[in-house]
Amino acid sequence: MSQKITVIGSGFAALTAVQALRKQHEHAVISVISPRAEFVFLPSLIWIPSGLRQPEDLVIPLDNFFRRMKVSHIQAEVTGLSEDGRTVHTDAGSIHNDALIIASGGRFIKKLPGIEHAITPCEGIGAALKIRDRLAEMEGGTIAIGFGGNPNEPSAMRGGPMFEFLFGTDTLLRQQGRRDKFKLVFFNPAPEPGKRLGPNAVKGLLNTMAKRGIETHLGHKMKGFESNKVITEGGEFAADLILFMPGMTGNSWFDNSSLPRSPGGLIKAGGDCRVPGFDKVYVAGDSGSFEGPEWMPKQAHMADLQARAAVTNLLADLDGRPSDARFKVELMCIVDSLDKGMLVLRTPKRSLVLPACRLLHWAKRFFERLYLRQYR
Repeated sequence: MSQKITVIGSGFAALTAVQALRKQHEHAVISVISPRAEFVFLPSLIWIPSGLRQPEDLVIPLDNFFRRMKVSHIQAEVTGLSEDGRTVHTDAGSIHNDALIIASGGRFIKKLPGIEHAITPCEGIGAALKIRDRLAEMEGGTIAIGFGGNPNEPSAMRGGPMFEFLFGTDTLLRQQGRRDKFKLVFFNPAPEPGKRLGPNAVKGLLNTMAKRGIETHLGHKMKGFESNKVITEGGEFAADLILFMPGMTGNSWFDNSSLPRSPGGLIKAGGDCRVPGFDKVYVAGDSGSFEGPEWMPKQAHMADLQARAAVTNLLADLDGRPSDARFKVELMCIVDSLDKGMLVLRTPKRSLVLPACRLLHWAKRFFERLYLRQYR
């Protein structure tokens, strides 16, 4: 009898898991549960405000991909989990499985007072379009860009895109010949923002801000926002446009399960992606709190590595074979500034930063095209 494998989500980790499952198990019955049969390439949202990318470039319908992978897509919102993971509850009914991969992403913590006055860029296409339109209508003023974290989960933050929005906005305004009419302020509660990228990367980022005339407000805990103001324990400053990426926590449906949770609200897992205490239940990507170094990133590359390890162990468990595949901990990204890019690479053994250049910007664009081709 064919084994039923369920994947929750249709983001980076989920789709990588689907590919790995089908490649290694031709006859498995695979179901994917997500609200929409589409994939949004979030890393390229940074290019929407400048017009370098349009929404249709980054939203990929998955019907053809699911057909090729012989996957059944269930359009639904997950509402909970029971029977130690064997039953997934959704607003469209319950789905039973023999093995489960949770790759439903994370949720931004929106508890700061007045956070509705800030735009959270990685919430999707709509947020990026809002930034584009606001920039186009502004004739001058102060643009404040920053990010926060989850105090109970050091890894549950996404700062890289905010550096890209910061430098990309600066480049765009210069290209338009109106940078002198704007003040750019970068704010962060940490005195050394981006420290998880490595010490050399932090120096490079701060030096780039200084060279571009970007002011900084660092090392002060966030207190909240007003429609025209950023408020911290170290003072407040005026802002006509605020872009802010909060820290992340787990999906709300986790509360309707007995899944083990980290202090930050994510699903606990080892380096093998197994959820402790749950048979044949695995987690990959932003949903999980994994064993590893504090600087382990929440990014697409890491999600892909975790998904492959999860699949290897899942199939071994279903076949009764021993397996302890572990994902490689690796931070790899190109911090783009619209016309140039800076490469950052960090592993447990080394840290590398390549200065910004045009070649790396084009490398990021080439990777986007290559990555999306598999889903079109």
